Amino acid sequence: MTKGPITSGLFRFAVPLMIGNLLQQFYNIADTWIVGRFLGADALAAVGSSYTLMVFLTSILLGLCMGSGAVCSIHFGGKDAGRLKSCIFVSFVLIAGVALVLNFAVYAGLGGIIGLLRVPEAVAPLMRDYLWVIFSGIMASFFYNYFACLLRAVGNSVTPLVFLGISAVLNIVLDLWFVNGLSLGVEGAAAATVLSQYVSGIGIMGYTFLCCPQLRLHKEDLKWRAGTLKEIMGMSFLTCVQQSVMNLGILLVQGLVNSFGTVVMAAFAVAVKIDSFAYMPVQDFGNAFSTYVAQNYGAGREDRIRKGIRSALVSIFLFCLCISFAVCLFARPLMTVFVSGEETDIIDVGVHYLRIEGACYIGIGVLFLLYGYYRAVRRPGMSVVLTVVSLGTRVALAYALSAVPWIGVTGIWVSVPIGWALADITGVWYYCRKYRKRETDIFDVQP
Repeated sequence: MTKGPITSGLFRFAVPLMIGNLLQQFYNIADTWIVGRFLGADALAAVGSSYTLMVFLTSILLGLCMGSGAVCSIHFGGKDAGRLKSCIFVSFVLIAGVALVLNFAVYAGLGGIIGLLRVPEAVAPLMRDYLWVIFSGIMASFFYNYFACLLRAVGNSVTPLVFLGISAVLNIVLDLWFVNGLSLGVEGAAAATVLSQYVSGIGIMGYTFLCCPQLRLHKEDLKWRAGTLKEIMGMSFLTCVQQSVMNLGILLVQGLVNSFGTVVMAAFAVAVKIDSFAYMPVQDFGNAFSTYVAQNYGAGREDRIRKGIRSALVSIFLFCLCISFAVCLFARPLMTVFVSGEETDIIDVGVHYLRIEGACYIGIGVLFLLYGYYRAVRRPGMSVVLTVVSLGTRVALAYALSAVPWIGVTGIWVSVPIGWALADITGVWYYCRKYRKRETDIFDVQP
């Protein structure tokens, strides 16, 4: 990514990422559709709330994987094979340990987690059953995300897509069999997801070790180097904090949503899936942009970074304009894909949410570019600042506005685009003030 056409190169790398994450959304969309159609509103509310929790937990591992992937990408761009392999070994051991501790902690604190989320009594037993099974997939999530980030760091975005595609199809088949065929309820939906995750996780791990000699570790690479750990933690810790803060804010909002009852919970569960599915491509484009910037940063190609920024902004603007129009126009039909047409209250709440969020996707699109840029140039702390601005605004406004009787749940919805806008303004202002005027300072920091 350090040479050749910029825009077409970005899209060649980004499109497999986009397709892959859209497929990954099918894990939860399949659960939502099948549970909503076959098990009813209470089960749908339970699975929806569990999804928000799992996104938060997975974000901790994903942040670490993305951070270590950025370091690997910098060393790959700088053609430093020794530091690349050292980074692979140290980061794998580090993140695997975190995943094991996290897995133990969530099982130990399951009851407290459900209480913290303010889950209604009718939904709590179903949520407990679902979580007990779905938590067993945390290690599978680690395997897939670690090796997917590693392969993307060296420019391979197609292989993660292949394994994810196989897993997504398997998930849908198992979902239908376990829930509708074997009548296993929400536990069946969770088991289908976990089994599918292990297929993709173990599969991509095996592929990396067997088919990628430049990433294969040898005995001399299996050394715990304090310098490598410091480098990884400097990038990964703040990226992890950024991802965790972002999803912790969403989790806090989920607790507020739950306080409005099962109808709002079910509507939110469906609408969030549609929302995530809609803007997922811009998130993946931001990740592709981050890899592009990181490799050119490692190679000292300041000129390509500048050109890449302009190209990425134009691309994000055009995509968000199209997807915003589509979501606002088709909000009701999209809701009825997951919810029976007789559930008019759930559909109306979901449509209201989608039309507010959908009109403002340009805000989240620019924010993902800012996240990717600051992570790639070794300024992950700025990504944390932007996340705090975005999510802090969202949480504070959601609780404040929803408490006003004539605003109610609408206050939760409008707080989201306001948070995006404030974070965008902060990130662009910081870039213009600190970087654009002295861009060469960035390249004074040795990769």
